Amino acid sequence: MIAELDHALSSEQVLKSIVSGFPQEVIDGVLRSLTTERRELARFLLAYQNAKSGSFDLIKERAGNDPGAFLIVARIIRGLSQKELARKLGLREQSIQRWEAERYRSISLSNYQKIAQTLGVRWRMDELVPLSEQFGLSYDVTKDNLTKVLRHARDNGWLEADKDSDENAIATLVRYVGDHVIRYGTPSLLRTGLNVVNHSEDWSLLSWKAQVTRQAETVISRSKPRYRPINVSWLADLVRLSQFEDGPKQAMDLLLENGIVLVTEPQISGMSVDGAAFLIDETPVVGMTLLRDTVDNFWFTLLHEVGHIVLHYRTGLSSGFFDDVNSSEVDEFEVEANQFASSMLIPAEVWSRSPVRIAKTAEPIERFAEHLKISPAIVFGRIRMERNDYKIFSNKIGRGTVRKQFFQEVRSMP
Repeated sequence: MIAELDHALSSEQVLKSIVSGFPQEVIDGVLRSLTTERRELARFLLAYQNAKSGSFDLIKERAGNDPGAFLIVARIIRGLSQKELARKLGLREQSIQRWEAERYRSISLSNYQKIAQTLGVRWRMDELVPLSEQFGLSYDVTKDNLTKVLRHARDNGWLEADKDSDENAIATLVRYVGDHVIRYGTPSLLRTGLNVVNHSEDWSLLSWKAQVTRQAETVISRSKPRYRPINVSWLADLVRLSQFEDGPKQAMDLLLENGIVLVTEPQISGMSVDGAAFLIDETPVVGMTLLRDTVDNFWFTLLHEVGHIVLHYRTGLSSGFFDDVNSSEVDEFEVEANQFASSMLIPAEVWSRSPVRIAKTAEPIERFAEHLKISPAIVFGRIRMERNDYKIFSNKIGRGTVRKQFFQEVRSMP
């Protein structure tokens, strides 16, 4: 992969083939992202090489506070191959390969302890105790909040048995969230303003992310998606899907083909999140609430979250982005994602020269959209936003046409 990135970044011809036809703002962002990707991969390689030579400082630093990476580092420090560790445990080498490939995300606590003991290391056990056993001490969750999330969970098919008592159902929800926190941490940053807000103890947001993650894990297990940062040619195809009535559903398939999992899950009452982008191991996930059921909002939100993936794969996606796209105050990551979405949908140079910005009637706007091969709703939405007049063209933004493509019936968990 490093050689492939080196080739792309050093060859003008190869680079042009990667970003051909994109607006300049998007090209600049992709170049920054590929440069970062190359740098981070080189650091991983150097850390591994140093560890093989007996110097472990860099690889310990790369592991950070990840308990799964901690076991991988411990194995390398002990000088054991995956096959040798498997033999010590009485397992097949493939078991260790699979666990390490997903950084031990699916391993049970007892097996984690067994491997740690075999390697002669110990992770702080308070980090490994299921949150369901310490939830009351870690989170200040009111009864109203618990009841609100429970109602949402039952309405949207989160629970296998909706006839359970409230007490049993809440215990199940707490276990879901606790398991999620153990494996992935908390969505600690809600990047909607200049002062990034800590939402690590936002029970609704955390419950929502845990459910989105559970759905994404099912897709990942079935489809084995592989995201390649160097491949961005499909972005133009994604934008063109907006022309079609079922474009949102088609977008889900196209994203999966290119290594990204899209999950739609309605917002829990009180949340103010349009979309999210985060990682499950190496797989990018986009979660969308469809809070505003319009075509223009769907495509801008989707491209905004895809922008986080393309631009910030190594610089923030592991922590995650949880976005209110209507926020008036944004940090630099959100500015970049906004510019990416705007430019991919309507290139800035084209927009700045177009008379449709001041159009009073629908016809020239629809012709402009047809020329760009995008949904007219996107252009109408852009005009409404720029003029700060949400009364105009209110019947042109595809209101009420997106949610029904995803939320036709209550889903039951597998």
